[in-house]
Amino acid sequence: MSQKKQYILAIDNGTQSVRALIFDLDGQLIEKSKIEIEPYFSENPGWAEQHPEYYWEMLCKACQDLWSKIDFPKSKIAAVGLTTQRATMINVDKNGKALRPAFVWLDQRNQAKLNMMSPGWEILLALARERQTVRYFRSEAEANWIQNQQPEIWKNTHKYLLLSGFHTFKLTGKFVDSTSSQVGYLPFDFKRHEWCRNWDWKWQALPIHRNMLPKLIPCGDELGIITEQAAEETGIPVGLPLISCGADKACEVLGSGCLEPTMGSLSYGTTATFNTTNKKYVEALRHIPPYPAAMPKTYNTEMIVQRGYWMVSWFKREFGYREEQLAAERGIATEVLFDDLLKQVPAGSMGLMLQPYWTPGIRTPGPEAKGAMIGFGDVHTRAHIYRAIIEGLAYALREGKERSEKAAGIKITKLMVSGGGSQSDEAMQITADIFGMTAQRPHTFETSGLGAAINAAVGVGLYPNYKTAVSKMTHEGDRFTPIRENKRLYNKLYHEVYQNMYDQLSPLYKSIRKITGYPK
Repeated sequence: MSQKKQYILAIDNGTQSVRALIFDLDGQLIEKSKIEIEPYFSENPGWAEQHPEYYWEMLCKACQDLWSKIDFPKSKIAAVGLTTQRATMINVDKNGKALRPAFVWLDQRNQAKLNMMSPGWEILLALARERQTVRYFRSEAEANWIQNQQPEIWKNTHKYLLLSGFHTFKLTGKFVDSTSSQVGYLPFDFKRHEWCRNWDWKWQALPIHRNMLPKLIPCGDELGIITEQAAEETGIPVGLPLISCGADKACEVLGSGCLEPTMGSLSYGTTATFNTTNKKYVEALRHIPPYPAAMPKTYNTEMIVQRGYWMVSWFKREFGYREEQLAAERGIATEVLFDDLLKQVPAGSMGLMLQPYWTPGIRTPGPEAKGAMIGFGDVHTRAHIYRAIIEGLAYALREGKERSEKAAGIKITKLMVSGGGSQSDEAMQITADIFGMTAQRPHTFETSGLGAAINAAVGVGLYPNYKTAVSKMTHEGDRFTPIRENKRLYNKLYHEVYQNMYDQLSPLYKSIRKITGYPK
């Protein structure tokens, strides 16, 4: 296929918005349509759900809004790439109709009462001292909650899909999904990038049967073609190939150009992450698998700060009314004024230290963990709190980088930073100072969409392989080098304070949990 004046349509259904993006083969964003969405609704504390058809309607709206903005015929679009938020689960019937609201990845409920697994597995898990780990997996699995709390819905479920699989069905009419989208509580073999073998413990831990799952398609292969119905609803030309791309974080790593294990991809998104790409299976934490990368037969070793930039959004909502008002009066972006808040405070926030454990884990942090701030004094203002939040996230992600380096035995020499937080120059400088190395933006903010476009370009033969596509479609953006004095200060705070906070506070977290019952 000729590369002359060819374009790629990338669709990115994130947590906060749905975006329809047109990229050229140089990786330049030609046009964009963005539809803000409600991340979830909550009928009970800790619940997070959304109607699957709402996601589809917003996807259609994003696409339809795009067409009036382009100045070339749709026939020049060579392929479609789809990427979505991870771990949002949908039950559908034989016709692909949703049976209940989607379980959004932010949902915090769990299923405390569980049936015993087979006696053999119970004995084996006890001998391996992994019963707690498996119990955590089972209690967190949305499938177990639905089976126990809504048995009729589970009984009538024909397919159990991720949001990516739901959209793929709506676009192609086929129950298929990208291999690299499989992040969640599913019977997925992260080493082999396939559904688990029949004897795997996950089939015992979950009520899912193999025939309830979609067929998995590797990145760069065709998922199907756009149907007449989908074309009518979205405006995407009928018959265009939909190429397997992967989840948004995987595509973000690819779109940042991070192909080698020496390159770190840091994402300041709703979930803040640090990723490396490797052809080897490397667990930075025991039993926390590397996820499928947005390329075949590769892995992303990932360290996560759950609800990472959620805390930034929380701060802006609770304490940023003044900035929002001023920004509206001046006709400027609110983020500009929040950057001014960061500038008001020196590096280290005058000793105010934050630990960003908003959502507990099973290993790091443990299930008792909470967020914490220490070091308050009468000099501290809301500006100090805001800067301490940004610094705390960077400390946590630096810790993730060091765990990844230790596990892989490979030093990170290049740091790419993407996600919403990367748009702040001040946050980028703080990142460079805390990591003690140059922090660099990719050339475009839409890195997850670009990663999907790279997959689509490879999938239809516009580039012969991923290495070539990445070299042509990713480019370097702004660079931020560490300020020597700030680097020295942050290094001491990181080693002498931050790294000791969890061990010191953990007993108190446990007492809080015991007394209040929160978190469960």
